[in-house]
Amino acid sequence: MMTLNDIIAQPVAVNLLRRAYLSDRLPHGLIFAGPVGVGKATTAEALCGLFLCEKPKKDLPCGVCQSCRLFEAGTHPDYHVITKELIRYHDKTGKSKGIDLSKDVVLPEIVAKAAMKPAMGVGKTFVIEQAELMTAAAQNALLKTLEEPPGRTLIILLTDQFNSLLPTIRSRCQVIGFTSMDDATLLRELAKRGLSKRAAAEAARFVSGSLGEALRWTSDGVIDAAGKLVAKLEEIFAGKPAGDLPEWFKAAADDYAEKQLARDELSSKDQATRQALGLYLRLAAEHLRMKLPAGGEAAVLERSCKGIEAIAAAERYLDANVSIPLLFGQLAMALEA
Repeated sequence: MMTLNDIIAQPVAVNLLRRAYLSDRLPHGLIFAGPVGVGKATTAEALCGLFLCEKPKKDLPCGVCQSCRLFEAGTHPDYHVITKELIRYHDKTGKSKGIDLSKDVVLPEIVAKAAMKPAMGVGKTFVIEQAELMTAAAQNALLKTLEEPPGRTLIILLTDQFNSLLPTIRSRCQVIGFTSMDDATLLRELAKRGLSKRAAAEAARFVSGSLGEALRWTSDGVIDAAGKLVAKLEEIFAGKPAGDLPEWFKAAADDYAEKQLARDELSSKDQATRQALGLYLRLAAEHLRMKLPAGGEAAVLERSCKGIEAIAAAERYLDANVSIPLLFGQLAMALEA
């Protein structure tokens, strides 16, 4: 069973939560804010397990009560993880629509369930993943429950885009900040999980201190593809043509999308493809930004800046649903210039 002792490289966040729990001053609304994949979800899980334990031992769950056994089995009736995909259970099409977390999820999954008595009699917990994806209507629907939840209730919002939450939501919660891992810790944790030194170093090169992304991207082939993308960009900067760049992006995105569909057959292939394209554009831009240290050659700096601008334009076109072959064709020409 996950406990606060198991959380890696987040001492400030964990200590704040420990002190609040032990002093019986744990807020009913919390926002865990920080980069993707740095332990927000695992910390929320650990805190909820402690919150729901029938006989906690200071700041640790007992691990043996019925509540702990159900939590460990993943069947606790008062532990609710809220995702945008839950729309499938509240929409006749049976598929998640778009990328938002809508009011049609928040009302039945949080507001209605929070009003019920806890099944185990201890309390109720709700963890909202990607809280920044809540629409304005969904956030407004949550306000009253967040401000005055019935009974003993804990609501945790996870986000890597804190400013996307409405001020009214932010003002009703205590914010707990999470930070990226340093490279030494990241490499050590990846080695513990079976990655070779070479694979761990390659992953660390692209994930900016995110253990979760390093593991997920390694499994999904993103790290390998990112390495090939960087090599391709270097070839273009060395004067080779970028004519096959659109085909490379398409193949890499298709491979990513197929892996997402294998994981969840009800996910949208188009949405996963666009997500992959956005991801690889971001990684390309980050690589070019690494070429901008002070004192670099003027020609390299100028071309890197132009490349970053071209990628930013491609990202805007992608968000605007411009034809994918068209936007990547334009990107290839811009990078060659």
